[in-house]
Amino acid sequence: MLAILRRTRKVPFMAFYIPRGLGSRFTTLLRSYAQDVGLPFASVLTEEQIQQAADEEGVTFGAGADCVYTPTVTLWALVGQFLATERNCVFAVGRVIVLLLALRREPCSAETGAYCKARAKLPESFLRRLTYQVGNGVEDEAPDEWRWHKRRVLLVDGMEVNLDDTSANQAVYPQQASRRPGLGFPIVRAVVLLTFATAVLTGAAFGPHKGKRTGETALFRQLLDQLRAGDIMVADRYYCSYFMIALLQQNGRDAAFRLHQLRHYDFNRGRRLGHDDHIVEWRRPRRPSWMDEVTYASMPKTLTIREVRFTVDDPGCRSRQLIVATTLLNHRQYSSADIADLYHQRWHVELDLRSIKKTLGMHIIHCKTPAMARKALWAHLLGYNLVRKVAAQAAWEHHLTPRQISFAGTVHTLQAFRDQLLTSTTGEGLSVYMALFVAIATHEVGDRPGRVEPRRLKRRYDKYPRLRLPRDQERAALINGQE
Repeated sequence: MLAILRRTRKVPFMAFYIPRGLGSRFTTLLRSYAQDVGLPFASVLTEEQIQQAADEEGVTFGAGADCVYTPTVTLWALVGQFLATERNCVFAVGRVIVLLLALRREPCSAETGAYCKARAKLPESFLRRLTYQVGNGVEDEAPDEWRWHKRRVLLVDGMEVNLDDTSANQAVYPQQASRRPGLGFPIVRAVVLLTFATAVLTGAAFGPHKGKRTGETALFRQLLDQLRAGDIMVADRYYCSYFMIALLQQNGRDAAFRLHQLRHYDFNRGRRLGHDDHIVEWRRPRRPSWMDEVTYASMPKTLTIREVRFTVDDPGCRSRQLIVATTLLNHRQYSSADIADLYHQRWHVELDLRSIKKTLGMHIIHCKTPAMARKALWAHLLGYNLVRKVAAQAAWEHHLTPRQISFAGTVHTLQAFRDQLLTSTTGEGLSVYMALFVAIATHEVGDRPGRVEPRRLKRRYDKYPRLRLPRDQERAALINGQE
């Protein structure tokens, strides 16, 4: 990148500090998210790892002498675009211009066409690979003090994302059947794996929100390869099925799911471990339509399941009693109180999804094609993991846990520090990082046990009538004076 910038400069190169390695690829992205030698989690994502991924995924565009949007600049601008308040291409190109000016280079054109073409050339597999690299790297380096009983706990849940209403998006991700054409939006269903210790994302699968094998459990089965032996999966009762638990146990993984509402339980039966705590046998049901006969034959005929019932005393909670089905059978190692605490951590996935959808704005993706929409989804998730990585660094430095640090506070602080992170001198670099970590660690999540809030809005927003006809028909009616 430095060589390209030098060629576009019309005056001799001045003795202006350029962050170490900025002339080589992808260091711009790394410095923007406090990734440097000597810092915590420094090996999570290195320039060499990104370069290897780029080479193996065929990311080779922008090699010309006059190209501004190299893979380095394009990736940096794309991730920054979705972490900003204004998530549009004009803002992304403006950031590139500011970067060039900060390095005392000729600014590029403010037209967005070149940037849009460049980001379309980034393969989806490249963005997915980097997202997993960051997520698994942060979680692998997390100290045992951040974990539940020193084990990796994963939280799974689903969400829906709206796309722009185009024929291409509707063909792959159709809108709700109850909506008339032109009055709805394409919907992407997403299922994500998030870790309890560091809140990073280690898996994601996307699909239509309707149709055969497009439910959350079907998408979750696509993510089973992302799990490791010894992992503990925690999820709500939608995921609690015989075959889901059997699939998890095949590779030495444990589960803690809320008992499905249709499954019968009786604490007077089974092997009693304590009050409202026993071990029972589940029998294999009939083969579901999504499972082939060979896989069904490999499923065990019975499962040994521990069921734990506990009472939720917090005011305002909808459920007074919960029953958790788990494969953690050793009641001496994992008491019933431990199981209750483990399932209580499931609520973090709801907060993490809120951070992804609301703080990062991923509830709506403004892309015209399904391919670009998926790339935008992965760019959001890569940015999410990079922010979580910085929060983990701040937690490490200040003897906190990542869950104690505000995600929104980390995003806003990174945005405030972005120019300083790129243009600080060699001597200033460490002091800038330390100031960044101090600022992030200041924004701790409030400890508010028993907090209850009504799900109502106080502020009144302007209300406009809803569209009753497709927009082009409404527009024609206005032109013809038929409002």
